[in-house]
Amino acid sequence: MVVQATTRAPDRHHPENEAVPEVACAPGIAPEPDDEKSDHRGAKPSRQSLRGLDWFIFFLADVQTGFGPFVAVYLTTQKWTQVEIGFVLSIGGIVALLGQIPGGAIIDAARSTRLVAGAAVCTIACCALAYAALPIFPVVVTAATLHAMASCVLGPAIAAISLGLVGPMRIGERLGRNARFASLGNGVAAAVMGTCGYLLSSRSVFIVTFLLAIPVLYALSRIRPQEIDPARAHGQATDRAESNLPFRFRDLVRQKPLLIFACAVLLLQLANAAMLPLMAGVVTTRSADWAPALIAFCIVVPQAFVAATSPTIGRKAQQWGRRPLLLAAFTALAIRGLLFSMVTDPFALVAVQIFDGITAAVFAVMIPLIVSDITFGRGRFNLAQGIVGTATGIGASLSTVTAGYVADKFGAPVAFIGLSCVAALGFLLILLVMPETRRDHREAGES
Repeated sequence: MVVQATTRAPDRHHPENEAVPEVACAPGIAPEPDDEKSDHRGAKPSRQSLRGLDWFIFFLADVQTGFGPFVAVYLTTQKWTQVEIGFVLSIGGIVALLGQIPGGAIIDAARSTRLVAGAAVCTIACCALAYAALPIFPVVVTAATLHAMASCVLGPAIAAISLGLVGPMRIGERLGRNARFASLGNGVAAAVMGTCGYLLSSRSVFIVTFLLAIPVLYALSRIRPQEIDPARAHGQATDRAESNLPFRFRDLVRQKPLLIFACAVLLLQLANAAMLPLMAGVVTTRSADWAPALIAFCIVVPQAFVAATSPTIGRKAQQWGRRPLLLAAFTALAIRGLLFSMVTDPFALVAVQIFDGITAAVFAVMIPLIVSDITFGRGRFNLAQGIVGTATGIGASLSTVTAGYVADKFGAPVAFIGLSCVAALGFLLILLVMPETRRDHREAGES
């Protein structure tokens, strides 16, 4: 519903008693002030900026794909031992886990989110070039560390730019669009880099990654900085009536909805992270010949589902609220684990991955959206994202270790059922404890 609001404000272009033209506003949102300081901020962002953000996310997903499983393949061809490869991957994982909260704090403190994002992209490009040029232990360890540190600021940077462009009332659909272009970028990059690695060499993957940084930076330059509201990008209110003092860190970690949601995300990752690797190990023991093709399809199916449905999920999150979609995501995750414990047919296993697409699409939108709800008007949006990101890393790390131990002791079906039980705990947490955070919903309740 759109509400018409008429404001009266002195302006040198209007007589003192003349009303300023009516402005259409969403419920609960006052019109933006019409002064010179507001510039273009608060107005609808241009098509150029929105398309620039689309392609920035697409090409950035391409770049990040180059540091996935291709690292292990490349270092194996360079005669590295599995211990050395595991050490490098572990270093990157530890740095990524520890860097989530500092990465969010850096984005909150930055005057220009675009500048920080551009510096991070350049760092990742240099890391890719280092992998290709000097695959020796000290260089690779340094590159892995820098890549993990740079990645810690890129996620919050994308969310901050999105929020700064479209504002809190339109962020749901924008986050869905972000997830769509990230999924498309991941799929295209996997195909292109896999082809380059097969036809040329595994080293060529990192050269392609380095070159892809050029369109990433070009797309970032297309986002007009004057259209990014810095207050909104950090989760602060632009209306004086809604503005409050920014959260201190100790105040932020005492926010009950944030802590509940972080626990829910931890349970999500604890249930989800080990499912596909565990299933891959099971099918490989049955037939090593068709296992790679099966795993490839199991990755592509949920990515395609995310690309197709994410914008719709963003719109429905604003219409229905956040909790119904979170409950659907945990339900899909629990069903997926139970089916993996029973299904053996390869085609059926691929079909089961549709449930992974449901979970992935919902949480790709919900994580930054709910954090935006919780921190709106008090700032520290990106720092709060770092807290949730830390919970994500902890859950994923525990998932693979725990599920692997259970599978070795009691068998893979028992491990899958255990993962489903963890998903059921997440469902109950959302159902019984998690409050609805949709912003107009809370305002209606208060009024």
